[in-house]
Amino acid sequence: MEFDYSAALTHAMGHVMKLHKKNVEYLIQNYDVYPGQPILLMRLAHTDGLIQKELARRIQVKPATLTVMINRMEKCGLVERRADERDQRISRVFLTDKGRLATKAVKEALRVLELKCFEDFTDEEKIVLQGMLDRMHSNLMTFYMENTQPSEEAKE
Repeated sequence: MEFDYSAALTHAMGHVMKLHKKNVEYLIQNYDVYPGQPILLMRLAHTDGLIQKELARRIQVKPATLTVMINRMEKCGLVERRADERDQRISRVFLTDKGRLATKAVKEALRVLELKCFEDFTDEEKIVLQGMLDRMHSNLMTFYMENTQPSEEAKE
């Protein structure tokens, strides 16, 4: 039987995540936050002043992609770069006051959508779903590691 992606659970999950992202974007549109930027705001809210290389690693984007994001966010006044106090060659990224306000809006949007997503779910259903998602993540991480890491034979 041929695989029918339109009937696949991963297809449905993709639609849910796209709709979630659209709703986040709608709720934060007045804060100069563009697609892809909420994760950066959230990371800086958790650990402000990271160097760009570490920030790129933590949000899992290429350094060049992060540079484009930061440039755009700097122009909007959400973040600022400052030279490291000990090593002037290193640039650290910090939230501005406007960035902190936008981060609060992102957090509130995520809170509202979390409630909306699961308003008809029991606590037990949420626990089961979390377990299933954790297993899916583990399965996909194992698959990725098995297929992207050089084999022992290739190392010799």
